[in-house]
Amino acid sequence: MKERKKKAVVQVRAEDESYNQWKAGIPLLYDWFTNHNLVWPSQCCRWGPQLEEGKYKNLHRLYLSERTDGTFPNTLVISNCEVVKPRVAAAEHISKFNEEHCSPFIKQSKTIIHPGEVNRIRELPQSGKIIATHTDSPDVLIWDVEAQPDCHIARNAAESRPDLILTGHQDNAEYALAMCPLEPLVLSGGKDKSVVLWSIHDHVSVLAVASADKSAGVSPESSSNKQSIEAGDEKNSESPTVGPRGVFQGHKDTVEDVQFCPASPQEFCSAGDDSCVILWDARAGTSPVTKVEKAHDGDINCVDWNPHDVNLILTGSADSSVRMFDRRKLLTSDGVGSPVYRFELHKAAILCVQWSPNKTSVFGSSSEDGFLNIWDYEKVGRKSERVARRAPNAASGLFFQHAGHRDKVVDFHWNASDPWTIVSVSDDCACVAGGGTVQIWRMSDLIYRPEEEVLAELEKFKDHIFSCSSET
Repeated sequence: MKERKKKAVVQVRAEDESYNQWKAGIPLLYDWFTNHNLVWPSQCCRWGPQLEEGKYKNLHRLYLSERTDGTFPNTLVISNCEVVKPRVAAAEHISKFNEEHCSPFIKQSKTIIHPGEVNRIRELPQSGKIIATHTDSPDVLIWDVEAQPDCHIARNAAESRPDLILTGHQDNAEYALAMCPLEPLVLSGGKDKSVVLWSIHDHVSVLAVASADKSAGVSPESSSNKQSIEAGDEKNSESPTVGPRGVFQGHKDTVEDVQFCPASPQEFCSAGDDSCVILWDARAGTSPVTKVEKAHDGDINCVDWNPHDVNLILTGSADSSVRMFDRRKLLTSDGVGSPVYRFELHKAAILCVQWSPNKTSVFGSSSEDGFLNIWDYEKVGRKSERVARRAPNAASGLFFQHAGHRDKVVDFHWNASDPWTIVSVSDDCACVAGGGTVQIWRMSDLIYRPEEEVLAELEKFKDHIFSCSSET
């Protein structure tokens, strides 16, 4: 027992030293950084729309969640977040923060008391105010965040009422959730091993039919849409519900993540605990179009489809690896998954993968090991001699590692409006402080810009750098 405690103390000290080294390097590594402490842990973070554009800062909506211990209700938090523009923040300021304090750039604007903990948040691209959430239930909850009232947090406070409930799963659907970039479609996966597809337009149609029937004096019982109309009846104190457009079967275990094809609202993919990746096409029925067996050596936790190149799909697994697949050549001759690249640096399960909205070949991956890695598949096998000498053991394709979190990085999201800006969140329950940590950051552009361009810029300041160093 004493030996085990001694090893734990040594590990904590090593982690603290590593963290302090990272913090000291913030002025060199980052163009902007801010740290935001959460009292309760969070499972997800998500950017909303840009609300204002200023001279030095842009104002964005930011969605966060709070998972409590049951003494207080779980919440969905809507905040306004100021994002400092590139090359504005002073280097000496961004590294001066207290880990136990809130960020001055994040201001909470509204709180929704969520029915159960918030496991996933996804925003509807066609509307800046509609989001979907997953909790520990079979349903998907739809919220109009501008119409929802701001709630006061108290013990035994009443739960907020969703604006719409999507039904269709036969068991809990906790994580797999996606919104279509082209049409108001919602996709979900769950423990019932199914993938379910809905259209939010169906809710509008239901309300229109109900209104017409009321005007014509038609009773709900005589309508062929009885269930939907009753659900959409404004007299009903419960939230309206909408059933699915399709239920897709093909997985043999829990579906952990889903994603739409960026170029087609009818095509989507899913991944799950059966280590399979499945491609679907709603026009071809509810059976798989392509099924990739053994895509990983463990459960697949996350999947993302490249918004710039629709042939490329990313997956992240409990086997600690990220793999990139080309849908034109998914399988080997014996039907086993054949990735184009494998990215293996994380030391624990991958929890989130996401392509960059700014560059086709760049993506991020976060893990239970506490790191968020930024990769560029175009750099695979192209390590320069200079980099090879300085970092001979660097993972192929890796060009940035965010090491600011002290526990598992459960979620992150690229900002589509502010290039190279990322929000990430860690669940710090295992740490001494507990709670969670939100960090918003943008790496220095000297890291991702073309090498020739960076060297030319540095050349301009060479004489100034030398004069400063000689004075010291």
